Amino acid sequence: MYFCTVMEKKSNNNITIKNKRASFEYYLVETFTAGLVLTGTEIKSIRGGKASITDAYCSFKEQELFVIGMHIAEYAQGTYNNHDPKRDRKLLLTERELRKLKNKVQEKGFTIVPTVLYINDKGLAKLDIALARGKHFYDKRETLKDKDSKRELERMKRY
Repeated sequence: MYFCTVMEKKSNNNITIKNKRASFEYYLVETFTAGLVLTGTEIKSIRGGKASITDAYCSFKEQELFVIGMHIAEYAQGTYNNHDPKRDRKLLLTERELRKLKNKVQEKGFTIVPTVLYINDKGLAKLDIALARGKHFYDKRETLKDKDSKRELERMKRY
């Protein structure tokens, strides 16, 4: 099972949740920053670091882009107003970006995956999404070899 990690947590409650699996499974061709349409209890859960984008992907429904499979845990103090943890959430992008993404996704082999979920300086939740092309098994092995060699070089530089 894969887990998302909380990358940094500062005193002003900025939080970054990264999808490490995306860069392992896909070649990330181009990235975009999108806003999210959230309810009150969802943003409170994200601020608490209770979100996962590991199994999430993005899909078009008519002319709008939605993130599907993103898990935001129910807010502990939310009563009957709590949200559904796995509901589809609308992404906010410009029309030009939506058109570009839709044309690329219709080509064979392209998909849209979320890479980073964070809260910006204004307190708004943002999702970095990437236009991605899937890797083959041998490409994944190559990525692991590169990662191991970089780690070994860093280890050698320390000594």
